[in-house]
Amino acid sequence: FFSSRRRHTRYGTVTGVQTCALPISAQVVRNYRLRLEFSDGKVVEVDFGPYLRSATLPGIRRYLQPRQFRQFAITDGVLHWNDYDLIFPMADLYDGVIR
Repeated sequence: FFSSRRRHTRYGTVTGVQTCALPISAQVVRNYRLRLEFSDGKVVEVDFGPYLRSATLPGIRRYLQPRQFRQFAITDGVLHWNDYDLIFPMADLYDGVIR
């Protein structure tokens, strides 16, 4: 059985490569939580605290400093800190859970 009907998911196809909706805005909610809005209209809150607190590398743990954590940016649909020093999988961000 073959169906030509397309399934609607959070993923899209761009030139044959599967991609997910991209973050278009982010704001600090409290502590290490960000509210992210995606290009498909979905809004989620992501808690980065557990990930940062469990990190053993000093380069990641430095983002436990609130001033460092607040210095994120979204560039070309990628949420990052310090010029891509810290980034997370897009699917995790979309699901609202850092794995």
